[in-house]
Amino acid sequence: MRSFEDDPTLQELLSADQLQRLNRALSGLCKEPVTLSEHKAGDSVPVEFNLERVGWLSGGGSRDEQLAAAELVSFLMMFVAKYRLAANLHHDTTEASYAELQRQNEALKASETRFRELSGKLQQTVDEQVDVIRQTQQELFESARLRSVGQLAAGVAHEINNPIGFISSNLRVARDYVEDLKEIAPDTPANRDLLQDFQELLTESIDGTSRIASIVADLKTFSSIDQADYSLCNVNDLLQSAVHLVQTEYSHSLQIIERLNELPQVSGHPSRLSQTFFNLLDNAAQALRDEAADDASGRILVQSQVQGDTVRIVIQDNGCGIPEASRARIFDAFFTTRPVGSGTGLGLTVARDTVRAHNGNVTIDSHPRTGTRVTLTLPVKGS
Repeated sequence: MRSFEDDPTLQELLSADQLQRLNRALSGLCKEPVTLSEHKAGDSVPVEFNLERVGWLSGGGSRDEQLAAAELVSFLMMFVAKYRLAANLHHDTTEASYAELQRQNEALKASETRFRELSGKLQQTVDEQVDVIRQTQQELFESARLRSVGQLAAGVAHEINNPIGFISSNLRVARDYVEDLKEIAPDTPANRDLLQDFQELLTESIDGTSRIASIVADLKTFSSIDQADYSLCNVNDLLQSAVHLVQTEYSHSLQIIERLNELPQVSGHPSRLSQTFFNLLDNAAQALRDEAADDASGRILVQSQVQGDTVRIVIQDNGCGIPEASRARIFDAFFTTRPVGSGTGLGLTVARDTVRAHNGNVTIDSHPRTGTRVTLTLPVKGS
């Protein structure tokens, strides 16, 4: 639409139909017909708009009628121009508003996209934090469980050691009394058999009390209830205690080969290290059981040695091994290949986290039907 910043023409001010209607109206007001056009004809008078001539008016009954009609046309042209100006302003304003709305709409779309991306990132961050919290809770649970086991072991040690002590002492005294009875009792076949059986019973009972005392000592070492959270510990002692506990767990049916070399003391958390060794040995025992319950060739190798500035522990079995599809997830919490109810899926997770907490490392090399080799390294601390 024309903004009329430049001087308009008559055709721009009035359409052909509007010009015809104006000519008829003017002719009705005058005694003679009146014609408004862009071209001068005869005694026509000029018609001005904004001090500029836009057309010529001819006809009419007199000169006065011509001038009056021309003045009326100029007056009307002013209102036409004002209407056009208002229409143009409204049009420009509407277009500007529409353009601004479009710009705001695009900005809102871009903002929505950014917020969606931010929401996705926040959700990912929340999920990661939830995983961290869940893992931390699990670690706290494990820590609390270990402390409970330690307190239980301390109670067991306190309650059992004393009676085991005097039972063992009394049995030895009783065995000595049997020797005395041999000298004073009549030497008859019945007495000899009776005293011989009695002595063997006492010997077996003494061996049983020694075994109970050994188990209690292993539990005490396993829980390390009388040690600070971090202290200098003997890795070989912890390994042997874990081996004894696993042997007890499996009724001493496991073939465990120990190749423990002399090691320097390591600064660490004894109960957590013991738990780690026990978990790994238990996994190895399960692998042997899954491979063949009646296979006497199944064995577990436990080896320790110094390698540079680290202590290297190897626990290896020749059991069923880990399927290739499961190897990438073996350290995932709650992941287990055992039947439902046979494992929590936390053994390797706790072992890895414990070794990392001691600034060490754990690697696993496993092949189906060949076996699994777990290697742990712990930094050496001076004793």
